Amino acid sequence: MHISDGPVPKHAQLRAILEEACVTELKPGDLLPGERALEEKYGVSRITVRRAIGDLVAAGRLRRVRGKGTFVAPNPLVSRLHLASFSDEMRAQHVAASSRILLSGRAAPPEFVADFFGTAPTVPHIHLRRLRLGDGEPYAIDDAWYNGTLVPDLLENDVYKSVYTLLEQDYGLGITEADQTVTAVEASDANASLLDVPPGAALLHIVRYARSGAHHVELCSSVYRSDRYHLTTRVARSAEQ
Repeated sequence: MHISDGPVPKHAQLRAILEEACVTELKPGDLLPGERALEEKYGVSRITVRRAIGDLVAAGRLRRVRGKGTFVAPNPLVSRLHLASFSDEMRAQHVAASSRILLSGRAAPPEFVADFFGTAPTVPHIHLRRLRLGDGEPYAIDDAWYNGTLVPDLLENDVYKSVYTLLEQDYGLGITEADQTVTAVEASDANASLLDVPPGAALLHIVRYARSGAHHVELCSSVYRSDRYHLTTRVARSAEQ
Protein backbone atom coordinates (compact mmCIF):
# COMPACT_ATOMS: atom_id res chain seq x y z
CA MET A 1 0.00 0.00 0.00
CA HIS A 2 1.32 3.43 -0.95
CA ILE A 3 0.89 6.92 0.45
CA SER A 4 -0.48 9.33 -2.14
CA ASP A 5 -1.32 13.00 -2.42
CA GLY A 6 -5.05 13.59 -2.24
CA PRO A 7 -7.97 14.53 -0.01
CA VAL A 8 -7.00 12.05 2.75
CA PRO A 9 -4.13 13.43 4.85
CA LYS A 10 -0.92 11.42 4.68
CA HIS A 11 -0.86 10.77 8.41
CA ALA A 12 -4.37 9.27 8.17
CA GLN A 13 -3.28 7.04 5.28
CA LEU A 14 -0.24 5.84 7.23
CA ARG A 15 -2.34 5.30 10.35
CA ALA A 16 -4.68 3.03 8.37
CA ILE A 17 -1.71 1.09 6.94
CA LEU A 18 -0.16 0.58 10.36
CA GLU A 19 -3.47 -0.37 11.95
CA GLU A 20 -4.02 -3.03 9.27
CA ALA A 21 -0.48 -4.31 9.81
CA CYS A 22 -1.24 -4.73 13.53
CA VAL A 23 -4.00 -7.17 12.54
CA THR A 24 -2.61 -8.95 9.49
CA GLU A 25 1.18 -8.97 9.90
CA LEU A 26 1.98 -8.38 13.57
CA LYS A 27 0.74 -9.76 16.87
CA PRO A 28 0.46 -8.21 20.33
CA GLY A 29 3.92 -7.53 21.75
CA ASP A 30 5.65 -7.26 18.36
CA LEU A 31 7.96 -4.30 17.79
CA LEU A 32 6.90 -1.76 15.20
CA PRO A 33 9.57 -0.68 12.68
CA GLY A 34 11.41 2.47 13.72
CA GLU A 35 10.40 5.95 12.62
CA ARG A 36 13.26 6.25 10.11
CA ALA A 37 12.37 2.89 8.53
CA LEU A 38 8.73 3.98 8.15
CA GLU A 39 9.79 7.32 6.67
CA GLU A 40 11.90 5.58 4.03
CA LYS A 41 9.38 2.84 3.29
CA TYR A 42 6.42 5.15 2.73
CA GLY A 43 8.20 8.33 1.60
CA VAL A 44 6.73 10.56 4.31
CA SER A 45 8.13 13.01 6.85
CA ARG A 46 9.06 12.30 10.46
CA ILE A 47 6.14 14.51 11.55
CA THR A 48 3.71 12.37 9.54
CA VAL A 49 5.08 9.16 11.06
CA ARG A 50 4.92 10.50 14.60
CA ARG A 51 1.37 11.73 14.19
CA ALA A 52 0.17 8.40 12.77
CA ILE A 53 1.85 6.49 15.59
CA GLY A 54 0.59 8.96 18.18
CA ASP A 55 -2.99 8.47 16.98
CA LEU A 56 -2.66 4.70 17.32
CA VAL A 57 -1.11 4.99 20.78
CA ALA A 58 -4.03 7.19 21.86
CA ALA A 59 -6.46 4.63 20.42
CA GLY A 60 -4.79 1.80 22.35
CA ARG A 61 -3.53 -0.06 19.27
CA LEU A 62 0.16 0.68 19.99
CA ARG A 63 2.15 1.34 23.14
CA ARG A 64 5.45 3.16 23.58
CA VAL A 65 8.18 1.84 25.87
CA ARG A 66 10.85 4.42 26.62
CA GLY A 67 14.25 3.34 25.36
CA LYS A 68 12.86 0.27 23.58
CA GLY A 69 10.44 1.40 20.89
CA THR A 70 6.79 1.12 19.92
CA PHE A 71 4.94 -2.19 20.25
CA VAL A 72 1.61 -3.64 19.18
CA ALA A 73 -0.66 -3.35 22.22
CA PRO A 74 -2.43 -6.37 23.73
CA ASN A 75 -6.01 -6.94 22.62
CA PRO A 76 -8.51 -5.48 25.11
CA LEU A 77 -10.24 -7.85 27.51
CA VAL A 78 -14.00 -7.72 26.87
CA SER A 79 -16.27 -8.20 29.88
CA ARG A 80 -20.01 -8.67 29.49
CA LEU A 81 -20.85 -7.67 33.05
CA HIS A 82 -21.41 -11.20 34.31
CA LEU A 83 -20.08 -12.85 37.46
CA ALA A 84 -16.67 -14.16 36.51
CA SER A 85 -13.22 -13.79 37.97
CA PHE A 86 -10.46 -11.92 36.17
CA SER A 87 -8.69 -15.27 35.64
CA ASP A 88 -11.79 -16.84 34.10
CA GLU A 89 -12.35 -13.89 31.75
CA MET A 90 -8.73 -13.99 30.64
CA ARG A 91 -8.83 -17.75 30.08
CA ALA A 92 -11.98 -17.43 27.97
CA GLN A 93 -10.11 -15.04 25.65
CA HIS A 94 -6.92 -17.13 25.51
CA VAL A 95 -4.86 -14.73 27.60
CA ALA A 96 -2.56 -16.01 30.35
CA ALA A 97 -3.58 -14.40 33.66
CA SER A 98 -1.18 -13.81 36.52
CA SER A 99 -0.88 -11.54 39.55
CA ARG A 100 1.64 -9.62 41.59
CA ILE A 101 0.85 -9.22 45.27
CA LEU A 102 1.08 -5.59 46.35
CA LEU A 103 -0.33 -6.01 49.86
CA SER A 104 -1.75 -8.87 51.92
CA GLY A 105 -2.68 -9.19 55.56
CA ARG A 106 -5.37 -8.92 58.24
CA ALA A 107 -6.46 -5.49 59.42
CA ALA A 108 -9.40 -3.48 60.68
CA PRO A 109 -11.13 -2.29 57.50
CA PRO A 110 -12.66 1.07 56.58
CA GLU A 111 -16.11 1.63 58.07
CA PHE A 112 -18.00 0.98 54.83
CA VAL A 113 -16.32 -2.44 54.52
CA ALA A 114 -17.22 -3.39 58.10
CA ASP A 115 -20.79 -2.26 57.42
CA PHE A 116 -21.03 -4.53 54.38
CA PHE A 117 -19.65 -7.51 56.31
CA GLY A 118 -21.91 -6.73 59.26
CA THR A 119 -19.11 -6.63 61.84
CA ALA A 120 -17.80 -4.16 64.37
CA PRO A 121 -15.18 -1.70 63.04
CA THR A 122 -12.44 -3.34 65.11
CA VAL A 123 -12.97 -6.85 63.74
CA PRO A 124 -10.07 -7.68 61.37
CA HIS A 125 -10.68 -8.86 57.81
CA ILE A 126 -8.51 -10.02 54.92
CA HIS A 127 -6.99 -7.24 52.81
CA LEU A 128 -5.48 -8.23 49.45
CA ARG A 129 -4.22 -5.84 46.78
CA ARG A 130 -2.97 -7.32 43.51
CA LEU A 131 -1.67 -6.09 40.17
CA ARG A 132 -3.51 -8.17 37.56
CA LEU A 133 -1.56 -9.12 34.42
CA GLY A 134 -2.50 -10.57 31.05
CA ASP A 135 0.32 -12.22 29.08
CA GLY A 136 2.64 -10.36 31.43
CA GLU A 137 1.12 -6.93 30.71
CA PRO A 138 -0.65 -4.84 33.39
CA TYR A 139 -4.43 -4.72 33.07
CA ALA A 140 -5.81 -3.80 36.49
CA ILE A 141 -5.25 -3.25 40.19
CA ASP A 142 -7.63 -5.06 42.54
CA ASP A 143 -7.93 -3.71 46.10
CA ALA A 144 -10.11 -6.30 47.82
CA TRP A 145 -11.40 -7.05 51.31
CA TYR A 146 -12.62 -10.56 52.20
CA ASN A 147 -14.79 -11.42 55.16
CA GLY A 148 -12.36 -12.68 57.78
CA THR A 149 -15.11 -14.34 59.79
CA LEU A 150 -15.87 -16.60 56.80
CA VAL A 151 -12.38 -17.16 55.36
CA PRO A 152 -9.93 -16.56 58.23
CA ASP A 153 -7.07 -18.51 56.63
CA LEU A 154 -7.56 -17.32 53.04
CA LEU A 155 -4.01 -15.96 52.76
CA GLU A 156 -2.56 -19.40 53.51
CA ASN A 157 -3.69 -20.38 50.00
CA ASP A 158 -2.28 -19.49 46.59
CA VAL A 159 -3.87 -16.07 46.07
CA TYR A 160 -1.74 -15.40 42.99
CA LYS A 161 -4.47 -17.28 41.12
CA SER A 162 -8.27 -16.99 41.17
CA VAL A 163 -9.59 -16.19 44.64
CA TYR A 164 -13.13 -16.90 43.42
CA THR A 165 -12.09 -20.48 42.66
CA LEU A 166 -10.61 -20.78 46.17
CA LEU A 167 -13.77 -19.40 47.73
CA GLU A 168 -15.92 -21.93 45.92
CA GLN A 169 -13.73 -25.03 46.16
CA ASP A 170 -12.20 -24.61 49.63
CA TYR A 171 -14.90 -22.71 51.51
CA GLY A 172 -18.13 -23.53 49.69
CA LEU A 173 -18.65 -19.82 49.05
CA GLY A 174 -19.13 -19.54 45.30
CA ILE A 175 -20.07 -15.98 44.37
CA THR A 176 -23.74 -15.97 43.39
CA GLU A 177 -24.51 -12.27 43.00
CA ALA A 178 -22.92 -8.85 43.24
CA ASP A 179 -23.71 -5.17 43.01
CA GLN A 180 -21.28 -3.23 40.83
CA THR A 181 -20.70 0.45 40.21
CA VAL A 182 -18.61 1.58 37.23
CA THR A 183 -17.13 5.07 36.96
CA ALA A 184 -14.26 6.80 35.18
CA VAL A 185 -11.27 8.07 37.17
CA GLU A 186 -7.87 9.56 36.46
CA ALA A 187 -4.76 7.50 37.17
CA SER A 188 -2.91 8.60 40.29
CA ASP A 189 0.87 8.71 40.13
CA ALA A 190 1.11 5.40 42.02
CA ASN A 191 -1.48 3.61 39.86
CA ALA A 192 -0.02 5.07 36.67
CA SER A 193 3.39 3.61 37.53
CA LEU A 194 1.94 0.14 38.18
CA LEU A 195 -0.29 0.14 35.10
CA ASP A 196 2.32 1.69 32.80
CA VAL A 197 0.14 4.63 31.76
CA PRO A 198 0.70 8.41 32.06
CA PRO A 199 -0.52 10.05 35.29
CA GLY A 200 -4.04 11.34 34.71
CA ALA A 201 -4.85 8.69 32.09
CA ALA A 202 -8.48 7.55 32.02
CA LEU A 203 -9.15 4.36 33.98
CA LEU A 204 -12.28 2.32 34.62
CA HIS A 205 -13.13 2.14 38.33
CA ILE A 206 -15.30 -0.82 39.32
CA VAL A 207 -16.54 -1.36 42.87
CA ARG A 208 -18.06 -4.80 43.53
CA TYR A 209 -20.05 -5.95 46.57
CA ALA A 210 -20.09 -9.73 46.19
CA ARG A 211 -22.19 -12.28 48.02
CA SER A 212 -22.51 -16.03 48.25
CA GLY A 213 -26.17 -16.56 49.00
CA ALA A 214 -26.81 -14.69 52.25
CA HIS A 215 -23.09 -14.38 53.05
CA HIS A 216 -21.32 -11.08 52.32
CA VAL A 217 -17.94 -12.28 51.09
CA GLU A 218 -15.98 -9.65 49.16
CA LEU A 219 -15.79 -5.91 48.62
CA CYS A 220 -13.40 -5.09 45.82
CA SER A 221 -12.37 -1.75 44.31
CA SER A 222 -10.58 -2.17 40.97
CA VAL A 223 -9.06 0.18 38.43
CA TYR A 224 -8.59 -1.04 34.85
CA ARG A 225 -6.65 0.31 31.90
CA SER A 226 -9.39 1.58 29.61
CA ASP A 227 -7.42 0.58 26.50
CA ARG A 228 -7.17 -3.03 27.70
CA TYR A 229 -10.55 -3.64 29.32
CA HIS A 230 -13.90 -3.02 27.66
CA LEU A 231 -17.32 -3.42 29.26
CA THR A 232 -20.24 -4.46 27.07
CA THR A 233 -23.87 -5.06 27.90
CA ARG A 234 -27.05 -5.93 26.03
CA VAL A 235 -30.19 -3.97 26.80
CA ALA A 236 -33.79 -4.46 25.72
CA ARG A 237 -36.83 -2.26 25.83
CA SER A 238 -39.39 -3.48 28.33
CA ALA A 239 -42.93 -4.30 27.25
CA GLU A 240 -44.30 -1.41 29.31
CA GLN A 241 -42.41 1.22 27.32
